[in-house]
Amino acid sequence: MTETRFTPRVFSGIKPSGGLTLGNYLGAIKRFVAMQGGGFETIYCVVDLHAITVWQDPAGLRDATREVAAGYLAAGIDPARSILFNQSQVSQHAELGWIFNCVARVGWMNRMTQFKDKAGSNAEKVSLGLYAYPSLMAADILLYHATHVPVGEDQKQHVELTRDIAAKFNHDFGVEFFPLTTPVIEGPATRVMNLRDGTKKMSKSGESDMERINMTDDADTISKKLKKARTDPAPLPETLDELEGRPEARNLVGIYAALADMTPEAVIAEHAGAGWGTFKPLLADLAVEKLAPISTEMARLMADPGEIDRILGQGAEKARSIAEPILRQTYDIVGLLRS
Repeated sequence: MTETRFTPRVFSGIKPSGGLTLGNYLGAIKRFVAMQGGGFETIYCVVDLHAITVWQDPAGLRDATREVAAGYLAAGIDPARSILFNQSQVSQHAELGWIFNCVARVGWMNRMTQFKDKAGSNAEKVSLGLYAYPSLMAADILLYHATHVPVGEDQKQHVELTRDIAAKFNHDFGVEFFPLTTPVIEGPATRVMNLRDGTKKMSKSGESDMERINMTDDADTISKKLKKARTDPAPLPETLDELEGRPEARNLVGIYAALADMTPEAVIAEHAGAGWGTFKPLLADLAVEKLAPISTEMARLMADPGEIDRILGQGAEKARSIAEPILRQTYDIVGLLRS
């Protein structure tokens, strides 16, 4: 299928559960900001419908939704250049999600590794939403005919499923209606790891707050966490290949590279032979320089929830203006009667 007739459009979103971390910033939000004005229409979402696949306290969910929006705004998402909204204010997401539930195959869902990881041995007890949410994610993307989705490595499988759903829909109905979306996975820190265990992803739900940098952390906390991050005894090597088998060291080099807009190879070249007593304070200073202004601005924004709600509401209106015609055409293609 040729993709030339589709407007170059980016869609991506973050789930409001547990607070934003450095992983969200480097793996997603920083790239969202960079893609503004880069030849794409940019649409960014707080995916609150995905959050309720597991139990959420209602008041807490509203606060978390505003916090993710504040993180977007503080990091540089401009509502004048991008559409920013929360998913539940655009009902077309859920409507197209149902259509895609009827397109996607159970076998496809059974192969989703993230569901297996989250459900574990309790797969019979989790919500149907947790099982089926990849088809809602496909709807999030294809509702806007998005051509590109910036994601981390752990979400690549879901974008591949989105392509499968689009291809099957197009084939079943003999149309070229949905684009085959391209995942955009780039940058030195698309997967930021735990500061205490470099083999685990940095998570909002980790047992210790010292495992992660929160986007709400102040300068002193950011500095303390990075200076206390786990490392090994060996200094930084001469080449990146020599970091093989040193996950904590590799993680800190990747974080430095992403914050400094360098490649990991350039970081190694600049700091080869440095001990952690030298490198970690440099990393802490860099992180404070880049992140502390964001956390300060987030606090200012969170103090005025009405302004965040206004921005999200205006964004939802813009999103609906794109989503409604695409959903209406989808209904016509499927054969759903509308009086």
